[in-house]
Amino acid sequence: MKVGVISDTHGSLKGWEKGWEILKNSDVIIHCGDLFNHGPGNPVPDGYNPKELCNVFNNLSIPLLIVKGNCDSEVDQLFLKLPFSYPYLFVQFSELRILASHGHIFSDEEWEQIGEKWKINILISGHTHKWKLERKSNIVILNPGSPSLPKCDEFTVAQIDTEERKVKVFNLNTKKVLVEESF
Repeated sequence: MKVGVISDTHGSLKGWEKGWEILKNSDVIIHCGDLFNHGPGNPVPDGYNPKELCNVFNNLSIPLLIVKGNCDSEVDQLFLKLPFSYPYLFVQFSELRILASHGHIFSDEEWEQIGEKWKINILISGHTHKWKLERKSNIVILNPGSPSLPKCDEFTVAQIDTEERKVKVFNLNTKKVLVEESF
């Protein structure tokens, strides 16, 4: 099974489409929030079209699991036919336990403590717009970055492969794996 991971699209249809090129072979996608709005702290992203992006999300052929981000609103939920989870999303695929949050509620330390207590294999968050993939004890910590407004040099998404037991972060411009970690 392949689990696509994306965050911080901020209304960019173009960013989503670049991410989709990698994620379209996923069995399910986890979105870590900030779907449509760019907020006053960010520039308007390239390809900004939240109405069409909402239409794309509503008509995906694969399941999309969403964690509400700090820029997501109740109005967004009125147009989106998929529910937001808040403040976190827990999913389990066989023995693999994943906990996702946007990343603005819990400190890194609190998040890791929750992961340890719940015996989580992969902790996922977004919010920073910077990709991150590291192992701390028995937990893989993932931030897929952003396909729309990265705060580093790479536009990124991630994918979890349950058969290979690997997490990979992809650069959307080169379509190459930046880093991978086993779980």
